[in-house]
Amino acid sequence: MKSAAKNIQISSYEDLFKTEQERQADAQERVQNLPLEHLVPFPKHPFQVNDDDKMQELVESIRERGVLVPILVRPKENGEYEIVAGHRRNRASLLAGKTEIPAIVRDMDDDTAILLMVDSNLQREELLPSEKAFAYKMKLDAMKRQAGRPTNNSAQVGRNYDGKESRELLAEQVGESRNQISRYIRLTNLVPMLLDQVDQKKIAFNAAVEVSYLTEQEQQMLCEIIQREECTPSLNQARRLKKYSQNGKLDENVMDVIMTEEKPIEEKLVLKGDVLARYFPRSYTPSQKQMVIEKLLEEWYRRQHRQQER
Repeated sequence: MKSAAKNIQISSYEDLFKTEQERQADAQERVQNLPLEHLVPFPKHPFQVNDDDKMQELVESIRERGVLVPILVRPKENGEYEIVAGHRRNRASLLAGKTEIPAIVRDMDDDTAILLMVDSNLQREELLPSEKAFAYKMKLDAMKRQAGRPTNNSAQVGRNYDGKESRELLAEQVGESRNQISRYIRLTNLVPMLLDQVDQKKIAFNAAVEVSYLTEQEQQMLCEIIQREECTPSLNQARRLKKYSQNGKLDENVMDVIMTEEKPIEEKLVLKGDVLARYFPRSYTPSQKQMVIEKLLEEWYRRQHRQQER
């Protein structure tokens, strides 16, 4: 009897009252070593996994100490595992010559997986505009589906999440304004070449948002002019292209005239980091700082205008 009693292991008082399904779920949450060959990337994963210097640092770290934080995966019916969080760790493990990786296996539906995948990557310090654009769109669509309303209508949306719209809640979570969220999502309408130009900072963000309203055919025409003339649209040019497009009058000749005209020299003002640090908390993102500065300038302008009218 004593020997039999020794084989009975109860990790906690609560374990006595757990169902078999709960015990199986607990077992799935434990860290497992999975073969790298059984892992597949998340569908339409919006974040780039580049073999750059940071990747090489991660490779060296894994060679020396292994993967310290397990990746998160969900099982597929064919026996493979879909990566939810940990695409860079997976890539680095392959480059380090590993054959297995520690992982947490968790069953979850598509929308839950999307939210976890996006949230785990939005914490990175440097994200490209294209990464934010598709990540915000994927997360917003998933939030709308979970709330039980259409994903293809950004205006007519009901309220949920404690009375908040999905877009409003997303803006709070990522530290952007609702308008900025919408502007980033507009970038998903750009053709690949133009979106790549935005990532390379050859096309300014605001100009890119205006260009996103052009049809795909018009954007392809713009790509040809950019390559031929070695130019990119300014904000003013982008707005004019958009206006002609919406009026149905944007053809190759009109676009060529707009894009080849001489651009006025734009005035730029640079605020040093130490100046901004005096007034903004460390937690503020560049977008949040810009939003505050723009609001203050608008208020200052209104006060100046009122004083002139007196």
